[in-house]
Amino acid sequence: MTKADIVNEVSMSTGVEKEAVLATVEAFMETVKKSLAKGENVYLRGFGSFIVKERAQKTARNISRNTTIIIDAHKVPSFKPAKVFMNLVKI
Repeated sequence: MTKADIVNEVSMSTGVEKEAVLATVEAFMETVKKSLAKGENVYLRGFGSFIVKERAQKTARNISRNTTIIIDAHKVPSFKPAKVFMNLVKI
């Protein structure tokens, strides 16, 4: 399912124009991105959590050059679904 599909589904189920739904979806995604960039987690009860995970420094191998490289510690965005959501998907 793409963003356009989501906009179509929400528009049909609510009766709101597609342009308004698209603006709302875009604003939601931008808000989540800005919050995660600031290090703040986003919790949506019954759906899940958008969280920032910290990855530790590690040593990796470049097999084409047969060398080792150090990958610095860094942060990555992650999504953790709620239990209700997980149970719905498992069925």
